[in-house]
Amino acid sequence: QVHLEESGGGLVQPGESLRLSCVASGGISDLWSMAWFRQAPGKQREVLAHINSRGSTTYAASAQDRFTVSSDNSKNTIYLHMTSLQTTDTAVYMCNAIFYSHDGPAEYWGQGTQVTVST
Repeated sequence: QVHLEESGGGLVQPGESLRLSCVASGGISDLWSMAWFRQAPGKQREVLAHINSRGSTTYAASAQDRFTVSSDNSKNTIYLHMTSLQTTDTAVYMCNAIFYSHDGPAEYWGQGTQVTVST
């Protein structure tokens, strides 16, 4: 029904920046909430930031200072701009979406994009 596709990951050195993208396609609705998560090897999945169709954003405390979530509704895309990356930011970054319709909420996940921060 809905497909989410992340992009923008890669290998960077400490202190550098990246912007991740998540494009939604298919049976999307005009009422939604989306979020960025990450999961490092051997660790639990961690939420980073939320954004919804009203433009409201929230951040995990650890992400608030360095990460910014934004959306371009005309492109059905959300972004995560990450600055001052450190080795501890190495993880698979995943996009999540909940779309609300008359049938109720429906949740989807993207495939993830790898971010590696290393010297």
